[in-house]
Amino acid sequence: MPSNDARNLLQTAVPTAAAGAIAVAVSAGVAGGKGAIGAAVGVVLAILFMGIGLYVLQWTAKSLPYLFQAMGLMLYVAQLLLLIIFMGLFKDTSLFNPRAFAAGLVVSTLVWMAAQARAHMKAKIFYVEPDSERSDRPTTTGSRP
Repeated sequence: MPSNDARNLLQTAVPTAAAGAIAVAVSAGVAGGKGAIGAAVGVVLAILFMGIGLYVLQWTAKSLPYLFQAMGLMLYVAQLLLLIIFMGLFKDTSLFNPRAFAAGLVVSTLVWMAAQARAHMKAKIFYVEPDSERSDRPTTTGSRP
């Protein structure tokens, strides 16, 4: 992963993890141990889904730029479907509190998106490739023949 991609991931994952820790603490205070587990599962799921999505989109942008928009749409649909499958599998669980899970997931997702937007706004990305020195250009030496 190039340094710009790693920096982008770091600038989004760290604030999300911090907000997730706060969500886990609040859920533990409100709903007890099951609330803390539910919020933790929601935070981990959000970071996992968003991190994989960021990696896939960056890979697509570099290797298949003409598929970038379609891949983004497909990725978000796939993430939603995976979340629905996860919720279907654990709908009657007593392992964690579903409301705390939902709160942790929503808070983490919103913080991730805000941090990603901030990281993108602060990134110094060229929108035009600067000219590079090519060997096929004539060089000027200061004197004319």
